Amino acid sequence: MPRLVDHEQRRREITTAARKVIAAGGLDAATFQAVAAEAGVSVRLIQYYFGSKRELMLATHRAVVEDWGKGFAESVGGLGAEASAREVIRAVAIGLLPLDDGRHQDNLVFAAFHAANLTGNTVTSDEMMGAPRYLITSFTEQLRRARPDESDTRANELDAELIVLTTSAVSQAILAGGVTRERAVEVLDHMLDRVFT
Repeated sequence: MPRLVDHEQRRREITTAARKVIAAGGLDAATFQAVAAEAGVSVRLIQYYFGSKRELMLATHRAVVEDWGKGFAESVGGLGAEASAREVIRAVAIGLLPLDDGRHQDNLVFAAFHAANLTGNTVTSDEMMGAPRYLITSFTEQLRRARPDESDTRANELDAELIVLTTSAVSQAILAGGVTRERAVEVLDHMLDRVFT
């Protein structure tokens, strides 16, 4: 009897291998040959599942975003129904920082995609900005919940954008060795204290 293949699992194995290759050498290093070697599969199999390098890269980007989304859901779910807006935003923001090896790797992957976006190579701004836009919208809703009497509704949106952009900058600083992981958390908490004061 022929063995059944879980196509979604196989795609996942390939994008996981692509993440490792990208984290080590950037998008240019993520050739079909390099990813195939990392995944222990043939180049032909990668072509079968993804067709082109661009499709492989977009699928890899989506895999990182989906993993982060699952992590956010677990972190926020662990806070309980009575969690404050600050606790929710902090849990998500902490989840974005490269505070462990897995998130460090995924932040390197995102940095590679960001660099490709800046040079107009492989990905477009629209493809890159979906996750940050979602975070800004989610954080804006949390800030409205925390500040229902805020008359300037634009202030909540600006604060949400500030949190997302600052978290991104702090992540980059960790990757570059400019701040320690401990200092990054301290900076994030300081920013949240100012926003929620």
